[in-house]
Amino acid sequence: MAPGVMCCFGLRGLSSSVRDPSPEDVTEDHASEEQQMGGAVLVELFASQGCATSPEAELLLSMLGREDFLLEVPIVVLAYHVDYWDHLGWKDPFGSSMGTVRQKAYVEALKLDTLYTPMVVVHGRAQCMGTEKNQIISAVQSAYRFVAPAFEVSFLRLSPDSLRVGLKGTLRTKVDSKGLDIMVALYETGLVTDCTKGENRGRVLSNDFVVRRLEKLCTVKDFSAKKAVTGGINFSLWDDFNSSKCGVVVFLQNSSLHVFGLQRFELPDNLI
Repeated sequence: MAPGVMCCFGLRGLSSSVRDPSPEDVTEDHASEEQQMGGAVLVELFASQGCATSPEAELLLSMLGREDFLLEVPIVVLAYHVDYWDHLGWKDPFGSSMGTVRQKAYVEALKLDTLYTPMVVVHGRAQCMGTEKNQIISAVQSAYRFVAPAFEVSFLRLSPDSLRVGLKGTLRTKVDSKGLDIMVALYETGLVTDCTKGENRGRVLSNDFVVRRLEKLCTVKDFSAKKAVTGGINFSLWDDFNSSKCGVVVFLQNSSLHVFGLQRFELPDNLI
């Protein structure tokens, strides 16, 4: 299914949709109740500096990611900047086809008719307008919290324009024959842009948790919760890369983009 409409919403009124995980979705191995309830919830934002409503959503998601709302549920935020508004007068410096492709995959998986910004997806199962604080928090609080994987991470600056992220550990989740993808996102926070054109002309835009790179480490099938996974990804870096502003998120997802656990790591300040 290809979305037939693209919208940048300035008005409220788009309904949210939620798909609660059914028992067959839960591939988590037997763990204590504390472990099962301790995992973080992944909140993904799709936005653009070319959309007049996105800055409001960016601020809200930044506050969620910083835990300003003091929720009992740990949250990990990733913000993808799409590129389909770049023709409207302002080219988003962080926009890319990567974000657009991932959002289109969610639109198809969630059976939506509209590709829009700002859009929030919670744990791959629920979506709503990125400015709807109460709907986002409700989706976060009702999300099933899978146990986090137990990865150790290493970082190696291969060259000025390349970073290797090494991972070793266990998924702590039993994977059936349908399989899970191990995804790794490299994000940057504390970004400030003086917007001189487009819908947000004259505004200074702040962006946090912006996904700069997203790669798949591997796909695992028929995998025990305690079996070790070892691998690495070489990320190409951008101009003005600053490790003190960056981190990586490792998350497990199935073919329907449902998330089954995640970990976040900050990059060391002295990575050179």
